[in-house]
Amino acid sequence: MRKTIKHIIAAVLVLTIIACSSSDGAPANSAPTEVTEVVFPTANLLCTDNNITFQWNASTDADNDPVSYRIIIATDRDLTNVVEERTVNTNSVTIILQQGVAYYWSITAIDDMGNESNPSTTLAFFTSGPGISNYAPFTAALNAPADGGSISAGSVNLSWTGADTDVGDVLTYDLFFGTSDNPPLIEAGLSAQIFNVNTTSGTTYYWKVDTTDDSGVKTLGQIWSFSTN
Repeated sequence: MRKTIKHIIAAVLVLTIIACSSSDGAPANSAPTEVTEVVFPTANLLCTDNNITFQWNASTDADNDPVSYRIIIATDRDLTNVVEERTVNTNSVTIILQQGVAYYWSITAIDDMGNESNPSTTLAFFTSGPGISNYAPFTAALNAPADGGSISAGSVNLSWTGADTDVGDVLTYDLFFGTSDNPPLIEAGLSAQIFNVNTTSGTTYYWKVDTTDDSGVKTLGQIWSFSTN
């Protein structure tokens, strides 16, 4: 009887060890790939219809998990003023939006294990409106330094990209920069999309870019920040 009990205990221990080893050695479930290619609406597009079918190329999943997509549409490039957020199982969705508004959108792929890809690049588009002959520029897009990032002190190039859905509009930029979270204007009417500033170590800097078209229509930029080592 004692031998039988010992054999049972030994068998249970062996099975436990095998189960733990199998669990520990199993590869982690991976997230789907980022959506890198958008079909419609593309960057800086003027959409003549406000009933818009958003389309993007499908993500892939290394584990062959089913993939769904979360689409976020907002009125700011940071995607904080969200006007629409949906999760769909296909790589397209039709959404009705207001006319005469600048929108920004992004897609995130999600597998059925809850793993999420990085969000896609945020793209801007305009919905046309009755009686509008000139559209405001889009909010300037950040290139560098990364928002909230940390970089070496010294000479720093502030870089951004401006865009306007009106073909032929000439854009100029007002640059605000400083150590206050409401930075002062340091240069007005810039035509270039890069500006060099000097920084000191151990400091957090804030900056933004307002964009104006040649009809005088201005779009206020969002505030970015970075710290120096």
